[in-house]
Amino acid sequence: MNRLRLQFGTRTFDCALRTHVMGILNVTPDSFSDGGRYLDPDRAVARGEQLAADGADFLDVGGESTRPGADPLPEQEEIRRIVPVIEKLAARIGIPISIDTYKSGVAEAAIEAGACIVNDISGLTADPKMLDVIVRRNAAAVLMHMAGTPKSMQTNPTYVHVVNEVREFLARQAERASNAGVGQIIVDPGIGFGKNLEHNLELMRNLKSASPSGYPILVGPSRKSFIGKILNLTVDERLEGTAAAVAACILRGAHIVRVHDVKEMKRVALVTDALKDRESAT
Repeated sequence: MNRLRLQFGTRTFDCALRTHVMGILNVTPDSFSDGGRYLDPDRAVARGEQLAADGADFLDVGGESTRPGADPLPEQEEIRRIVPVIEKLAARIGIPISIDTYKSGVAEAAIEAGACIVNDISGLTADPKMLDVIVRRNAAAVLMHMAGTPKSMQTNPTYVHVVNEVREFLARQAERASNAGVGQIIVDPGIGFGKNLEHNLELMRNLKSASPSGYPILVGPSRKSFIGKILNLTVDERLEGTAAAVAACILRGAHIVRVHDVKEMKRVALVTDALKDRESAT
């Protein structure tokens, strides 16, 4: 089995051939970038349709903010936010939908509503029932590295060797998922999740080394605080910084980029892929 080729129904995504773009849809009042904009279900559905029209290959729907310092949300409230949105989008857009959650009950409800990917920021460590849900529902899994929890993760994150530690965690969890029967696994080094500026930069500089070989690599640098620290800009002024980070990550091995600004980052990915192909041919 070619693990870099993702299959959803009749649609195939060959991550070895081009970079794919995952659009972010936060159905929350308090996400760090767009909190409150798409809490209304109708606005969220319209935004999801727009992201698909802008060229998103996948759509990642989340009902709980996981920004640094965020408090956990009750499971039933998270389900209440995301299920109506996923149900409508699954009927209207032709791209796979991912649920951004670390709770097995939310994942189950989202898959029932039409999602086919579970994006677990805890890498299967937060909820012991999550792996069973993913296997039983035949969903794909995104396994991310996070040090601590969203509430505590940015309180003095410390590593001996961040690249090695992230790779070892992702390799261990990917093997666990594979042995349990998960057929499609994507790994994510977790930029901004329990990492300081230098940790984030080190991971992006060494993206392939930070990820176990053979799995598609997803990276989410979009509008994050490391860009704000470098440029001294607020979250709504980080488009160019995000573009630079996306291009750098693609050149260093990213297969999927998770972004807010799909239209612009799709263009960045297309140009960067062309440059990458040219480099490979010379």
